[in-house]
Amino acid sequence: MTREGLSLVARTALQGATTLGVGSVAEAVAEATQRAAFRMILLDLQLPDARGYSGLLSLQYRSPASPIVVVTACETAASIEAARALGAAGFIPKSLPLDEIAERLRRIDAGQPCFPDEAAPDPRIAAARARIAALSPAQHRVLLALADGRSNKQIAGDIDLSEATVKAHMSAIFRKMGVSNRAQALLALQPLTGPVAA
Repeated sequence: MTREGLSLVARTALQGATTLGVGSVAEAVAEATQRAAFRMILLDLQLPDARGYSGLLSLQYRSPASPIVVVTACETAASIEAARALGAAGFIPKSLPLDEIAERLRRIDAGQPCFPDEAAPDPRIAAARARIAALSPAQHRVLLALADGRSNKQIAGDIDLSEATVKAHMSAIFRKMGVSNRAQALLALQPLTGPVAA
């Protein structure tokens, strides 16, 4: 029902928009892999195969030119700050009236980030955001691929780099994040992405 409601609001708010609804991050990633970009991706955080913001990271990696809007019932300041820190184009609480959701979608479509006013930010999220901000664009892409669970060889193939270049980026990422391996890098991102599976 939520998916149908959002589809209707998006088609009404965004002139000429068509919608495609899926029920999991895996389905969304599969669709993103087949297209150059979407006009906008509306992402519910409560999908069966999502863990924290892992779905956002996966979709950013697969569709880097598509603005991603988090649409969720979880409206905590920490959730809002995490979405902003990870590069979401907006954060829309499901509790908003449909006309307000439509207005926010129009603003995001016009290139204006749209986030609710938030309470005092969580210092762990601010620290994780600072670590991400210190990365170069190439390092950021490698980190997104790392968060998606890819090996160095897979990352190299997916973003058209040599394995040596990926390893060099990995070393720079570890240095800038103050960690010494992949697991520690993922743990450093935990305030943004949710718990790391053991």
